Amino acid sequence: MSSSEMLTSQGYIQHHLTNLTLGVHPEHGFGFAHSSAEAAQMGFWAINVDTMFFSILLGGIFLWFFKGVAERVTAGVPSGAQNFVEWIVDFVEENVRGSFNAKNPMVAPLALTIFAWVFLMNLMDLLPVDLMPYLFSQFAAVFGADPHHVFLKVVPTTDPNATFGMALTVFFLVLFYSFKMKGVGGFLGELTLQPFGKWGMPANLLLEGISLLSKPLSLALRLFGNMYAGEMIFILIALLYGGSVVLNVTGGLLQFVWAVFHILIITLQAFIFMVLTIVYLDMAHQEHH
Repeated sequence: MSSSEMLTSQGYIQHHLTNLTLGVHPEHGFGFAHSSAEAAQMGFWAINVDTMFFSILLGGIFLWFFKGVAERVTAGVPSGAQNFVEWIVDFVEENVRGSFNAKNPMVAPLALTIFAWVFLMNLMDLLPVDLMPYLFSQFAAVFGADPHHVFLKVVPTTDPNATFGMALTVFFLVLFYSFKMKGVGGFLGELTLQPFGKWGMPANLLLEGISLLSKPLSLALRLFGNMYAGEMIFILIALLYGGSVVLNVTGGLLQFVWAVFHILIITLQAFIFMVLTIVYLDMAHQEHH
């Protein structure tokens, strides 16, 4: 492979891994980033518009579909959509009953929202990698934008900002219910007096503090890491296209095989995020004796 082809492959990968970023650039002022370097220079307060757009859109689709089915629910012969929604709701409730021993009417709806929302965001990974970015670049070109400087990532869960946002929300709920159910003294006692009693206070605080902080970290990084790796494999397979008939056929076969396998990963990651949220909230409601 020549150096020019290498650069083209690297550029292709880099392009697909760059978000549509809006922010204030130190030199160019407010606007969209024209490269990954510019996006980095915009700093912490820059917004990944594609992540925000697709996550809100998919959340809206989930709410619209489930609300629509709930409004048309019937006691007679249920429709296919009603069967499907009832099956998902029963599946989530079964997991909540199995993992959550306290009483809190918020946990089951939260678990359902997390499972469906994360699943839908992950599902975007099954779209052909070039389809949405190409359509969006053509749309942007109508308004005078250079297609080579137009970026679009359609899988929100491959953006750590999205996964950390969800994980931190769960973490704040864990802290809120820990303080609410155990009181300030009870929760601080849990952090400082477990597992070695009052004489092991520094070690207790270190161990329990690490255990507490690892919850949002593991939630966010597990989802991000799995989805990012999955997206990267799709991008690498896409590089096979355009070389020869053999490479095109190989690329098509690999893409199909990986897509079928990836359906399992997509579902499993949504399930794991939901189950761990239920378990963490259950731990927040339990008192050590």
